[in-house]
Amino acid sequence: MQILETSLNGVLLLTPSVFEDERGFFYESFNKRQFEKAIRAPIDFLQENQSRSAQGVIRGLHYQLEKPQGKLVRVTRGSIFDVAVDIRKRSPTYGQWMGVEISEDNHRQLWIPAGFAHGFLVLSDLADIVYKATDYWYPEHERCVRWNDPTIAINWPSVGEPILSDKDRLGEFLTNAEVYR
Repeated sequence: MQILETSLNGVLLLTPSVFEDERGFFYESFNKRQFEKAIRAPIDFLQENQSRSAQGVIRGLHYQLEKPQGKLVRVTRGSIFDVAVDIRKRSPTYGQWMGVEISEDNHRQLWIPAGFAHGFLVLSDLADIVYKATDYWYPEHERCVRWNDPTIAINWPSVGEPILSDKDRLGEFLTNAEVYR
């Protein structure tokens, strides 16, 4: 597995070794020992989630203020533009973002540790996203930063008018959001 650091400290891009032949392919999608070595910390994933979304759907930018979640994101069908935003107030990269395409074809995974908001845009007709989380979902602790906040200025790929939930449409601007201290 190839593990690359990104422009945001702690956010990692993982690309597994994929073995393909006329039968199809095989790869190890998670190895606790390798992953802990890469993040230099023990890890326990407590929940795994899956979503299916249509092209143009943006989900996020989500995080839990209390009981924060680290997320290991991968795509089993289709393609997404996956985004992490540093919302750790004392971080030198506070308010900065990074984004990468992950898909069923490139098999990449994105590790987004606690302290970051996470969101994605579906690029393909449909996408199935699976992510492991280091804590349970607590709706009372969930927060949302607006996907189009001009102070963050995410350069989302163009796939037409975004499709948003009411929660995501009404997310806070970073300047007004509760963030990690």
